[in-house]
Amino acid sequence: MQKIDIMPWNRASLAFTFGMLVAATVVLGSTNDPARKAYIIYMGDVPEASTNVEDDHNNLLLDAIGDAHTARSSIIHSYQKSFNGFAAKLLPHEVQILSEDKRVVSVFPNKRRSLHTTRSWDFLGLTLPLQNKNLQMQNNMIIGLLDTGIYMGAPSFSDQGYGPAPAKWKGKCRAAFNFTGCNNKVIGAKFFNLDDMDDGEEMSPIDEDGHGTHTSSTAAGVPVSNASFYGIANGTARGGVPSARIAMYKVCWGIGCSDMDILAGFDEAIADGVDMISISIGGPSKSYFDDPIAIGSFHAMRAGILTACSAGNEGPNLFTVQNVAPWILTVGASSIDRQFKVAVSLGNGARSSGVSINTFSSGNRMLPLTSGTLAANSSNTRYGNARSAKEKPYGCQASSKGTGCY
Repeated sequence: MQKIDIMPWNRASLAFTFGMLVAATVVLGSTNDPARKAYIIYMGDVPEASTNVEDDHNNLLLDAIGDAHTARSSIIHSYQKSFNGFAAKLLPHEVQILSEDKRVVSVFPNKRRSLHTTRSWDFLGLTLPLQNKNLQMQNNMIIGLLDTGIYMGAPSFSDQGYGPAPAKWKGKCRAAFNFTGCNNKVIGAKFFNLDDMDDGEEMSPIDEDGHGTHTSSTAAGVPVSNASFYGIANGTARGGVPSARIAMYKVCWGIGCSDMDILAGFDEAIADGVDMISISIGGPSKSYFDDPIAIGSFHAMRAGILTACSAGNEGPNLFTVQNVAPWILTVGASSIDRQFKVAVSLGNGARSSGVSINTFSSGNRMLPLTSGTLAANSSNTRYGNARSAKEKPYGCQASSKGTGCY
């Protein structure tokens, strides 16, 4: 076998090449550094059309990181349709550099936020039938919802009697596995999972939680007669604007609603041409500049789009209302003019009535009455054990503050 001598300069070349490979490996692996966390860099309005927004984002990140490859691979998503900004994985010192850059409005960590009847609209005075003029206006109205998706099989979303989507509509229905697609009622459906929240859900606009289907039908569901919960509250279920079109932007998954996804939903909804945005999501924020709902709704307002948000589920204590930016229509829960009463006959012949939702019949059997207070005490196995409490009525006196019972 012929012997090949390696000259000193070849060894140097090999050493140099090996060093470059190691350096390249370090650079390529740097974006997987666990110290890198997801942040949102908000930059205000979208620049002029002649500007390449993604290049601007790359260059800005390059100034902070110092390496072109790492900068490019650190960007998760660019917001460029309705406002300017991007999401990226950053190290603490890079966050500081970007926060001090005059081109940047704010930099804040990506967080996960939480999600927040047939008689309601009649109680508010919005009774059927509606005037023909109002029906025509509603038919051209598009409500965008940021939520958990939508179940197209619900009768609330039938498109019977609907024509094509309004000419102003620029959105689309994103194809996905097992998703039946849109119709002339639900004219848009998209989903966003930038935070890669893999909880076993299919990547599609399908609602696997039920929250988005509920809020969509509450806002714009068509009238569905004989709707009830096991015969309780029987009536016609409908949305507040039953003839309006619906566009669903799925930004919430089984483990929460990511700030990055919420902003992506706003970015698309505004550009698609919705007339109103409804969002029943919330969470704590220190200021409007690090609140994705405040930022998204601000740019919606600039485009002439009203955003209606839930006030949260944390009441009635002080300082619990969320989504309070002045350009948001914040909607709180209220009491309603009906109750579901249940009569109880005691063993001594006395009768009492209370408020409850009871879906089963006792069949005239005598059942032991259980104390709700004792049942809440998990250390008391007689009352707190789930098996022993099954199919037994609980007695509970309502708190005067509305915070529960005792």
